[in-house]
Amino acid sequence: MLIHPDRSLLLLVDVQEKLVPAIDDAAHLIDNCGWLTDVANRLHIPVIATEQYPQGLGGTIEVLRQRVPQEQIFAKMAFSCVSETACADAINSVKAEQIVIAGIEAHVCVLQTAMELKQQAREVFVVEDCVGSRSPSDKAAALARLRQNGVQIVTREMVAFEWLRKAGDDRFRQISREFLR
Repeated sequence: MLIHPDRSLLLLVDVQEKLVPAIDDAAHLIDNCGWLTDVANRLHIPVIATEQYPQGLGGTIEVLRQRVPQEQIFAKMAFSCVSETACADAINSVKAEQIVIAGIEAHVCVLQTAMELKQQAREVFVVEDCVGSRSPSDKAAALARLRQNGVQIVTREMVAFEWLRKAGDDRFRQISREFLR
């Protein structure tokens, strides 16, 4: 199945100030999440961000917070975004059948969110180069488990090209110039 721009949303899970420094290859992860968020914004794909216990773990890192409207950032205590009423309501309000997930940690909040969305019969895509964990082995185990459960594992460029759908128009030229060099 392909990702359709009019049926999807980007969900940024818990990319927070006090979590990011502990994540393996965090700088690369943050760059990729920013890139994907910028593409989503340019293509008018809805973006929602979550924050796990922000009083203790801080808010969404500034570089991403600038890219997501404040009213689209939701605090949570549950590991799964689906188990938190405000987050679930926000996801449901977009009426997206397809959820593209980026964030941390791959083996905890990303995994639990993806699995619960899949249980709701949603099409779920986890962006491999936009998720991370403290340990590379935890990320690898999470991605393997997600695959086994029917979650699609994709890359940021796969998502961008599927959102674009075709070359030769102004949208493609703009995205190509700014993001696909």
